[in-house]
Amino acid sequence: MGRTSLEHDEFLRSIDAFHLRVLAEIDYPQSIFRDGKIKDTICIFGSARILSPEECREKGSKKLSEKELKFFQKQKEMSAYYEAARETARLVTNWGKEISKETSRMAVCTGGGPGIMEAANRGAREAGGPSLGLNIRLPFEQFVNPYVDPEVSVEFHYFFMRKLWFLRLSKGVVAFPGGFGTVDELFETLTLIQTGRNNLKIPVILYGTKFWNDIFNLENMKEYGLIDPQDLDLITYCDSPEDVLDTLKKKVPIDAD
Repeated sequence: MGRTSLEHDEFLRSIDAFHLRVLAEIDYPQSIFRDGKIKDTICIFGSARILSPEECREKGSKKLSEKELKFFQKQKEMSAYYEAARETARLVTNWGKEISKETSRMAVCTGGGPGIMEAANRGAREAGGPSLGLNIRLPFEQFVNPYVDPEVSVEFHYFFMRKLWFLRLSKGVVAFPGGFGTVDELFETLTLIQTGRNNLKIPVILYGTKFWNDIFNLENMKEYGLIDPQDLDLITYCDSPEDVLDTLKKKVPIDAD
């Protein structure tokens, strides 16, 4: 007797079974979130490279060269965003608990890795709420942080499926300072909202006004006619966790369980 298709690992990893792997990354997360009673989420994006205060203290205790010290000063400055993401997640989690006792509302969702992702998962865990991590295997940086709740978290193989689930249940996005990955997630979200795909209408918050204005100038896009003036209204800038929570409360419609 030969093997069935489900017992044929070589087939399941082949190009012929690509669609099966994609379907698995649609249905498996859906079952996880349903069983975990995750009604909706707030996605928090940000750099994996931002250090926690504890990591800063550890690194600062070591002997550093002049070049390393200069870089460390920047890292230390950026670590303030770690604490801000942690507090933001705590506030959002407590808000979700106020909305419903039956299901998990406004559950904090991150990419599950270190840096800002760890900070947000940490804040959600400390507030006693679900702490979702949508992880993906990468050759560097990405590993599952210790504050992710494994019962409502998923590790993805495909980037595009991970991105789908970031926004599938999302009621809002908060983007903290980050690099290519954060900017990719940010602009993909804005493009989906701008083009009206899947009726996605959620608030997008950029945390750290100075940082984001230093990184890119959206006003210039408008001046060159590359975006409509109203497209800038898709974004709200915030500089404190309390501002983030106030913005979400004003812009997120609360439907019944």
